[in-house]
Amino acid sequence: MIKMELRDLKSFMEVADFKSFTNAAAHSFLTQPSLSKAVKKLEEELDVELFDRSTRHLRLTDAGRIVYQQSQKAFAALSELNILLDELRDIAAGEIKFGIPPLIGTLFFPMIAQQFNERYPKVTLELVELGAKVIGRLIDEAKIDVGIVVLPADEAMFHTFPFFQDEFVLFIHEHHELAQKTTVTLKDLQHESFILFSEDFALHDYIIDACKSEGFTPQVSYQSSQWDLILELVSAKLGIALLPKLIYQKQTNKNVKIVPLQNPTLYWNLGIITKKDAYHSFALRELLKMLNNQ
Repeated sequence: MIKMELRDLKSFMEVADFKSFTNAAAHSFLTQPSLSKAVKKLEEELDVELFDRSTRHLRLTDAGRIVYQQSQKAFAALSELNILLDELRDIAAGEIKFGIPPLIGTLFFPMIAQQFNERYPKVTLELVELGAKVIGRLIDEAKIDVGIVVLPADEAMFHTFPFFQDEFVLFIHEHHELAQKTTVTLKDLQHESFILFSEDFALHDYIIDACKSEGFTPQVSYQSSQWDLILELVSAKLGIALLPKLIYQKQTNKNVKIVPLQNPTLYWNLGIITKKDAYHSFALRELLKMLNNQ
């Protein structure tokens, strides 16, 4: 196997460009003996003569022309490598796989994508919409780079940063008797039919556990992965839902009301997670900085 050194190839190209060891030495930081030694070393490694030394000015042999042309390609590729790495350092290019549950994606991803695109238009944000449990697994498997999930997350597996907090409220049909109350408690809901997110979603377990802590297991009538379908079911009088208050601004069902929840007040805590000890690209670091400053 041939083991050429880049500095020897560079020296050879200098001599070929100036057609003289003397002239090449005068225009470089190397001495004539150093250049001669580098060329001789290449010739021995390649087992060819690179220069025709029989004339006053050095001329490339056929083998020398091949080595010169390939050396040009090699140095061009190395130059392009530096440019590409500089682009990454300057966040001019790249791709980030971003895992977000559909509800969180609806509420926050358009704003995140717009702000990040304004700063780094050549970085692609690939949205992966799945439940928080699945997102956590994919981050652990290094299949996605970052996620926004409902906290708490496993801090032994993930770096976790707080992102947003909201209160849960009761979403209910306006003609339901509880819709007339100014506030409700979880106990008030123990005989109601609940519409929950599917089991892949952290909110599924969160609501069930909150009800159990108040002494009852909720009766679940429907489950869905789509928040807007959940509210359509509420609108059709098929059950009630506990969801973050922020959703009310997005929903369009005029016969759906919200009622504040008290005793206890439930909070929707969102966090940004990345895998511990995983490599963070230049683009990902900048995205995390932006998210942490929201």
